Amino acid sequence: MLVVGPLGVGKTTLIGTVSEIKPLSTEAVMTQAGAEVDTLVRAGKTTTTVALDFGRMTIDGALVLYIFGTPGQQRFLPAWRELARGALGALALVDTRNLAASFDALGNLEDLGLPFAVAVNDFPGSPRYPEEELRGALDLLPGTPLVYCDARDLRSSVGALIALLEHLIDDDAPGRDTAAGGPR
Repeated sequence: MLVVGPLGVGKTTLIGTVSEIKPLSTEAVMTQAGAEVDTLVRAGKTTTTVALDFGRMTIDGALVLYIFGTPGQQRFLPAWRELARGALGALALVDTRNLAASFDALGNLEDLGLPFAVAVNDFPGSPRYPEEELRGALDLLPGTPLVYCDARDLRSSVGALIALLEHLIDDDAPGRDTAAGGPR
């Protein structure tokens, strides 16, 4: 599974929350050199993922999810392509304080043909919108799952991943083409 989204949306936090192992994190201090291309999403953010995050979550004895977090900046799209090889799907995190920042991530998933669910990371004080308004703003297809979560909360984050898994299972039903979502 991939966890994707713009810089500062909570990808590293979500993976750290759900991982049963100590997550691998490639967080590095943000420098002045990147200031022109990496706009800080919130005051106090001083690090960013520079390669990937990795965690593992056992669903039951037979199903183990390997969860890879992508860097949030568009310039890391080549890394996304490599991480997407063999991925079953992706959880796209979005922040209602800046929905436009999510457009690149969602577009990349569509370009890669990777099934995905969207999880609105519920930051304290962030605005809440009706589901249909969010779907319209994000230009989501009707079948794309949209859930709220708090990346710091285990139950909430697991719920977002379950929404993605259920979507993948539904898309893999007989007579469905998992890449295009249509008949085989």
